[in-house]
Amino acid sequence: MQSGNESWGSKTNTATAFSLCSYRKVCVAGFEEESCFRLYPLPETSGKMAASEEHDSPTEEPQPVVEEEETKTFKDLGVTDVLCEACDQLGWTKPTKIQIEAIPLALQGRDIIGLAETGSGKTGAFALPILNALLETPQRLFALVLTPTRELAFQISEQFEALGSSIGVQSAVIVGGIDSMSQSLALAKKPHIIIATPGRLIDHLENTKGFNLRALKYLVMDEADRILNMDFETEVDKILKVIPRDRKTFLFSATMTKKVQKLQRAALKNPVKCAVSSKYQTVEKLQQYYIFIPSKFKDTYLVYILNELAGNSFMIFCSTCNNTQRTALLLRNLGFTAIPLHGQMSQSKRLGSLNKFKAKARSILLATDVASRGLDIPHVDVVVNFDIPTHSKDYIHRVGRTARAGRSGKAITFVTQYDVELFQRIEHLIGKKLPVFPTQDDEVMMLTERVTEAQRFARMELREHGEKKKRSREDARDNDDTEGAIGVRNKVAGGKMKKRKGR
Repeated sequence: MQSGNESWGSKTNTATAFSLCSYRKVCVAGFEEESCFRLYPLPETSGKMAASEEHDSPTEEPQPVVEEEETKTFKDLGVTDVLCEACDQLGWTKPTKIQIEAIPLALQGRDIIGLAETGSGKTGAFALPILNALLETPQRLFALVLTPTRELAFQISEQFEALGSSIGVQSAVIVGGIDSMSQSLALAKKPHIIIATPGRLIDHLENTKGFNLRALKYLVMDEADRILNMDFETEVDKILKVIPRDRKTFLFSATMTKKVQKLQRAALKNPVKCAVSSKYQTVEKLQQYYIFIPSKFKDTYLVYILNELAGNSFMIFCSTCNNTQRTALLLRNLGFTAIPLHGQMSQSKRLGSLNKFKAKARSILLATDVASRGLDIPHVDVVVNFDIPTHSKDYIHRVGRTARAGRSGKAITFVTQYDVELFQRIEHLIGKKLPVFPTQDDEVMMLTERVTEAQRFARMELREHGEKKKRSREDARDNDDTEGAIGVRNKVAGGKMKKRKGR
């Protein structure tokens, strides 16, 4: 069953009770969206239930579907007027389903595990309660948000600053790939909100004098499953040891894994689970297709699709940094405005690529899974899985870059002879068979010659780039031009360097 991700506020005329298993199986004919999504009670009833039944496990039984009398506003959820105005200015007219579930409980001071599809307004679901609490008890170093990728950290920071601009909220982004001295200065100013990736935050906690999180009131883990999958477990454990036990903790993710369940036992007190979907789902307005092709013609079929759907903006996902770079060079040689984004680029280049794509200066973004989580780029029309994801859950995150906030979008997955099993796993996970994307094979084959030529140029450029990098590294090692380094080298060589130069 598909989830209608963002067509919010649809009213239901049918109050129906049905069990979780029938929820999974029934094709919901005659119900409108809200009724089939209300797995958990409305926030008021959740609060009562939580008050009466104190227990540690968040896995509560699904309640009967409750009739929604009217479209809720942020004010109805208990958000203060100042923040309601900020939401209006951002164009957030109605709260999304996850926000309706999570915000009232968060304002009551409960720990929350939020599960919702990508693009369903999870950032707002934790940002608004934190800013609300900050207004009531202003304090520096108030909240910490942990994210798995640097780009997502910058995006969350932008949302916090946009929502809190009228109340003077200051935030600091602490991520790798950026000069740590400027970050230390930002932390010395004691911002209200810190958005960080775990590794660099540990670095500052250990090395930056006077910086600690002993007064922290809120901890948020966005895309919690990815934070734990990326071998950040030890860092997260260290962070949990140095922040107060007496705090509010929010876990948000589109996919729940066993690791998240394990962490939730360690880090949350009597949490409430706010789920908008019980199984892995993609958005209703997303059209998903696959193409079954021989692996040697992948590049040719990619060029064919870019020509067929010309005028749209594309995100193309590759599995490795090298393949991302190669495909970007290949498409540029064929005259497409393509730009890469991967982990081997410097942070400034990564942000530059993202900003060019966001500003529509480039119509094609080629990326690794660095860009598959959380990034909100409204104008993405088509997502192409050039390399099929090895983890089926990553498919849900990748295709979630399009069809966001009620818009429609397309996702096309390339399946070669080696990917059949992975593709079947994806179909099993989302619970539906995908249709074939129609292609004209004779038209595709007409492109082969031009694409082969472009592949040759791309390989040459890639080789040159690699050699240049190697040379510059060697030069840096040989010509370390600081006075200290030269002095040390002369001492070690016993003056041999000077003699050589004299010769």
